[in-house]
Amino acid sequence: MNRKKIIVILGPTASGKTNLAIKLAKRFNGEIVSADSRQIFKEMNIGTAKPNLKRGRFNKIRHHLIDNLAIDDELTVTIYKKLALKAIRDIQKRGKLPFLVGGTGLYIKSVIDNLDFPKALPDKKLRKKLEVKSLKDLFRLYKKLDPEGAKIIDKKNSRRLVRAIEVCLITKQPFSQQQNHKKPLFEILEIGIKPSKTNLNKSISIRTNQMIRLNLEKEARGLFKKYGIDSILSQTIGYLEWLPQSKILSNQEIIKEINTHSSQYAKRQLTWFKKDPRIIWLKPKNCFSRSVKLINSFISEVA
Repeated sequence: MNRKKIIVILGPTASGKTNLAIKLAKRFNGEIVSADSRQIFKEMNIGTAKPNLKRGRFNKIRHHLIDNLAIDDELTVTIYKKLALKAIRDIQKRGKLPFLVGGTGLYIKSVIDNLDFPKALPDKKLRKKLEVKSLKDLFRLYKKLDPEGAKIIDKKNSRRLVRAIEVCLITKQPFSQQQNHKKPLFEILEIGIKPSKTNLNKSISIRTNQMIRLNLEKEARGLFKKYGIDSILSQTIGYLEWLPQSKILSNQEIIKEINTHSSQYAKRQLTWFKKDPRIIWLKPKNCFSRSVKLINSFISEVA
């Protein structure tokens, strides 16, 4: 098998991509590299639906880029790309097949398209001015500076908005136009899992109820107490709903909030993935058998 080949399994939140990837990794002697912008942080376990890893393994499959960083560590797409490439090359060196799995579109794209990002250094004074603005005002400003980028950015992620605005203002160019494609490092097969809207919302609801039963409230409140409201927790679904300053809600209201935010996030993910014509979309039913055929054909191709 060509050592440069990797498999990408992607899709919206709660679509079943992790379970599919584990079954495929078992079948093809592979290991999983997570492309999830939150599971990479330690301690954020229940709210991110993180696999219960023992010595880096889950269901006997080794996982990478889960529990790598502390909650107060910095994470950018450039940092993620560096970590992901290191993991992929390690997997390939050991003669195994890498599966890049997740729903964070920009992280996936950074690896498969070998994106080079703007080198604009952080401007502390500018950041201080931006960080006091509301999410609405940040998004409005970014939309003015970069209309195309505003269509796909996570408008609830203040850190990402601040960085995108910062780059626009420093470089005098739209942030979305500064992601340069370098020569691809790998041959890729992209498989997307796309349930119907009804089934996806049902899966989201089931997962949220499971999180509540596992005591998500205790985890969320404990982490806010430890790291504060200015941490990444306040931009993460499953945690932001428990913000200490929020109005007091009942458990049922919290569940409804998490489900709504998750559905909105899934919609944004699908909007992002729509731009990539290479993705082969599969329905959850029979996705394993179809994926096996696709991967067999892909790895047998001569470069």
